[in-house]
Amino acid sequence: MEDHLRFSVVYWHTFRNRLSDPFGVGTAIRPWDDGTESVKNAQKRVCVAFEFMEKLGVPFYAFHDRDVAPEGANLKESNRKQERTGIKLLWGTACLFAHPRYVHGAATSCNADVFAYAAAQVKKAMDVTHALRGEGYVFWGGREGYYTLLNTDMKRELDHLARFLHMAVDYKKRIGFKGQFYIEPKPKEPTKHQYDSDAAACLNFLREYDLLKEFKLNLETNHATLAGHSMQHELEVAIAAGALGSIDANMGDLFLGWDTDQFPTDLYLTTQVMLSILKMGGLTTGGTNFDAKPRRESFEPMDLFYAHIAGMDTFARGLKIAAAIRKDGRLEEFLKERYSSWDTGIGAKIEKGKTDFGELEAYITKKGEANPNASGRQELLEALINGPGLIVKCRSAGALKTHAFSGIVPRSRCPPC
Repeated sequence: MEDHLRFSVVYWHTFRNRLSDPFGVGTAIRPWDDGTESVKNAQKRVCVAFEFMEKLGVPFYAFHDRDVAPEGANLKESNRKQERTGIKLLWGTACLFAHPRYVHGAATSCNADVFAYAAAQVKKAMDVTHALRGEGYVFWGGREGYYTLLNTDMKRELDHLARFLHMAVDYKKRIGFKGQFYIEPKPKEPTKHQYDSDAAACLNFLREYDLLKEFKLNLETNHATLAGHSMQHELEVAIAAGALGSIDANMGDLFLGWDTDQFPTDLYLTTQVMLSILKMGGLTTGGTNFDAKPRRESFEPMDLFYAHIAGMDTFARGLKIAAAIRKDGRLEEFLKERYSSWDTGIGAKIEKGKTDFGELEAYITKKGEANPNASGRQELLEALINGPGLIVKCRSAGALKTHAFSGIVPRSRCPPC
């Protein structure tokens, strides 16, 4: 389970977020933090962070450059803590959205000097990530987008963003950084429309600008739902392209239209996530990164433990359920049977590119009407996920039938028949 889940604590929400909202100041009680941006306070925060992660038993953490210290990360202190605890850096990133200089974006800014400043900041963040032996680096374009097209040259901005990422790839090779590069999709907030709006948009961008071989995606549930997708949809889009690299583990409140970054406590969500990840053979890079924060009302330090443990337990149970579903085999068998017409005959010829419209016309003219011949059985499959219903297959009157019913019944029997 440890190899599959690879849990990671985020520095920004866990150790820097004051739990404020647009209508009120922060409520978080953090006795170790004096509220200053001093180096001494940053060093104290590093000590507390690693003590927390060590007690929690997680193998990884992640940070923005400005999370760790006001200007540049405290390499000496972080290195010392990593060596002592064995907790590693899952990935680093640069905060290219909080400072007023990035009001029009960073790599997509209308001002070339801002682009240059962002490049210098990413260079430094990559240096720090490399020095801390980070396993990856994430690009998140919170302000890489627009509020109105009336003042936006979209093509030029996208070209600039691609140029920026190519420069990052070149620098990665120059310093010998072996970690994986990620792009994290999100459709909106803070910007009205962000260029990395969902997995499909990111993949299209990477293909268009010849960057797909250098990047994978870091996907987040709350970002998926803001884009109008489920997390499993986003995972399947990325997996189909061989581009799933890592996940941010959280969930959003579907009644609220913004990024609430709640800890994942929905077993259906974690089961769906792990079904997709197990199907691809597990994560080969990245991990399960808790980009989440306690609620504003959960302001005591102990709530940080409760929140992370709840998320870890939910993902662990989701993994167990997903593994049991895969071991059972009935869901996979149903899918295989549903698409069986593509395994032989005309279906196989289509998939192999060995036919054309003319042959297909002749084939279907001779055969007659095309009969779908099978129900999608959505409710049945949802019952399978719920358990403990049993699905039994039998051959009755020469036709393959699928039945679902409750109770424990041997597979060799088929009560409905």
